[in-house]
Amino acid sequence: LTHYYLSFVLANKMRRNYGGEDRQTHNEPYGDLVPFGDPNWYRGYASPFYKKTHSDFRLKCRSFVEKEILPFVHEWDESKTIPKEIYIKTYEAGILPGVVGKPWQEELTDGIQPPPDFDYFHELILFDEFARCGSGGVLWGLLEGVHIGLPPVLNFGSEELRRRVGRPVLQGKSIICLCITEPYAGSDVANIRCEAKKDPTGRFYIVTGEKKWITNGIWADYFTVAVRTGGKGSSGISLLVIEKSMKGVECKRMDCMGVWASGTTFITFDEVRVPVENLIGNENEGFKYIMHNFNHERWGFVVQANRFARVCYEEAFTYAHRRRTFGQRLIDHAVIRHKLAEMIRQIEATHNLLENITYQMNTLSEEQKPKMLAGITALAKVQATKVFEFCAREAAQIFGGASYVRGGQGEKVERLYRDVRAYAIPGGSEEIMLDFGVRDSMKQFSRL
Repeated sequence: LTHYYLSFVLANKMRRNYGGEDRQTHNEPYGDLVPFGDPNWYRGYASPFYKKTHSDFRLKCRSFVEKEILPFVHEWDESKTIPKEIYIKTYEAGILPGVVGKPWQEELTDGIQPPPDFDYFHELILFDEFARCGSGGVLWGLLEGVHIGLPPVLNFGSEELRRRVGRPVLQGKSIICLCITEPYAGSDVANIRCEAKKDPTGRFYIVTGEKKWITNGIWADYFTVAVRTGGKGSSGISLLVIEKSMKGVECKRMDCMGVWASGTTFITFDEVRVPVENLIGNENEGFKYIMHNFNHERWGFVVQANRFARVCYEEAFTYAHRRRTFGQRLIDHAVIRHKLAEMIRQIEATHNLLENITYQMNTLSEEQKPKMLAGITALAKVQATKVFEFCAREAAQIFGGASYVRGGQGEKVERLYRDVRAYAIPGGSEEIMLDFGVRDSMKQFSRL
């Protein structure tokens, strides 16, 4: 009885503390209903996290993806580009502004209203539904530049900068990218070399340096750039908004293993004159802004990678019911069922961790979030990318030769197999994230 009483008290506390409205105790089944092909709340399971506003937003996202994205994924991936008009369509559908998270930037979206009670579960749904396209390149080409490049401007930039850059980007009229990584500094952000020195008038920064593996860079109008304005280490880094129209900016497309449609770019800044008004926040405080941005970026990686793992599983599960070998369906072989079971258990465990972190993002204070979520989010990124890699491999084994061909039955699996490394390395490599997760725990333990 004590157990049931405590459960009742906890459930009521969640209702009071989380938006005031009762979350849906039970959900109507939604989608294709392939077992484990969608998160469990799609399949009629009870959940404390979602209510009608989330179900409605899910329907909006899925309808948009199925009409405007899915029919063109192969074409866009092979051509390594995204049509400009799709950005505006995504804005007009009331979706694009959601990728920068809570709160919805109503003053910059000119009448495009957020879903009621917009929160991080809406953003989770957004990325999860778009990732059903089965292409990291298309997903990044359309959403990732805004997701990781604009939040520093919105969170720390001046009001004038927020409006000048944020409005056209959120409305799909302009494209932005995040420029942190360099040929000689990836996860080691504190040692970037790209330099920004003030000219004699003090009105401009002169920026010289290189950035590498920059998502969306080839077609970006704005670049959120980490530069060195001070001495060595993290205390000498600032963030600047550099514009494509400024003299001295050169972008070259990079041909990479995967995420073809994401516009991966090598960027050279050759004595670019940047107005001091384009400084984000305070000089030499950029490292703090970058770390703040990383938590949201890595959380987004978890959403995307786990849905890609789920796509690999779903494709393999349905294919195993069609394909016949040795006189029976693939699904009738115990070894194939074992592979699918391993995929299911890892995907479901990762999604439960993801929802837990998302709930904390909604409820913790802004001061608590970096202290309590940085370590677990880093570890969740590793969990998600390792599960994605496992599922991509196992799905390829189930598809056999069909997963080795671009296009056809194994198209999604073949493409996602190439995209795995783009999730395991950027945003903090698995090795760095594992170490960071434990060091963060050590730091918390030392305070006890």
